[in-house]
Amino acid sequence: MLDKENFKKYVEFSPEVKDALENNKPVVALESTIISHGMPYPKNLQTAKECEDIIRKGGAVPATTAIINGKIKVGLTEEELEFLSTSKDVIKTSRRDFAYIVSQGLNGATTVASTIIVAKLAGIKIFVTGGLGGVHRGASETFDISRDLEELAANDIMIICAGCKSILDIGLTLEYLETKGVPVFAYKTDEMPAFFTRHSGFKVDYKIDEAKDAADIARTQWNLGLKTGILFTNPIPEQASMDEKVINKAIEKALEEAKEKGIHGKETTPFLLSKVVEVTGGKSLEANIALVKNNAKLGAEVAKYLYE
Repeated sequence: MLDKENFKKYVEFSPEVKDALENNKPVVALESTIISHGMPYPKNLQTAKECEDIIRKGGAVPATTAIINGKIKVGLTEEELEFLSTSKDVIKTSRRDFAYIVSQGLNGATTVASTIIVAKLAGIKIFVTGGLGGVHRGASETFDISRDLEELAANDIMIICAGCKSILDIGLTLEYLETKGVPVFAYKTDEMPAFFTRHSGFKVDYKIDEAKDAADIARTQWNLGLKTGILFTNPIPEQASMDEKVINKAIEKALEEAKEKGIHGKETTPFLLSKVVEVTGGKSLEANIALVKNNAKLGAEVAKYLYE
């Protein structure tokens, strides 16, 4: 991994994030793939701005990450958010893409995996996103497992999300995390949330009822030298949760079409999510927006306690 001294040659911090990091203020990292590949315009831009505002109101500083003209950005301007939300010239960027995009002066949207890399090098401990990538359905044949899991296992960061995306195999994803030693907690429930819905039928390691407890656990784990990441799952708000039968039917239809069209690799998740939006008549998009905002609120609260 790029060391922190070399990192300075390639990175640009927003004044807000720079001040927060230098003065030990709570900072929350945010990815940008959700802006460029996860939602249509103008919902993507509106949601990105609202999530940042929620984090600020919660007493923390938002640090949305991206690569723009080869420069790694930690904290974005309104113009940069607008660019990411409208440009077709933005590459979905994971670890394998990073050096190419930076060296060639291209534009990249950070996934969960690459946001972890940037956050680690920048010294940011809390990262909010919609859902974690994981083991895809049928992975025993395709070997399609998200890089998100490896980066989470290798870095001391807490991800706050609404579980792994429900297009995935949730059970196998939890097994993978267990093998890697990543603790999985859930906020005010003992069940792994399933992104669009609150229930998956799979238990998490521990139920956490207070944001302060989550911060205490993270601090203790890292002080003990246990450098794995932590997954803190936050169920979608009750009023925004979708009917499980409806969403599962939409996912099955999307999976069938993806197989027919030969969609694979990093194009799989954006394709499946867009098809689910189409099949549900836009209801899944509204659910996605609600859960991301909900995660931003919790992320700011945990970050505030972590930096006490």
